[in-house]
Amino acid sequence: MAAGRVTDADGFHADVRAREAQMATGMPGGIGLPHARSAYVTVPSLAVAKVPAGVDFGAPDGPATLVFLIAAPASGDADHLQILAALARRLVHESFRTALHDAPDAGTVADIITREVVPS
Repeated sequence: MAAGRVTDADGFHADVRAREAQMATGMPGGIGLPHARSAYVTVPSLAVAKVPAGVDFGAPDGPATLVFLIAAPASGDADHLQILAALARRLVHESFRTALHDAPDAGTVADIITREVVPS
């Protein structure tokens, strides 16, 4: 919220929960990909979290230890789906997941995501 990307954290969280209730967003390999279009989002955004204890996103192999939250404005186009698709294509590679898990800090995670996922 401090960056102005989400105007109401509780409203956005409710939108993410509602989307998750429609269909689980867990992927094999310990990945969670919650995402939502929301009136409370001002610009498409991606947040990444390492969760050693894991969070259940309904993946067949258990809880997610890497979580990628994709936020998109409700009135926007399908940019968030392009981000989701590009990320999903990379996440099937164990080397990519390992690099993210082993990254020592947020800056390194951001560099890996930018290099591997964001189109140039």
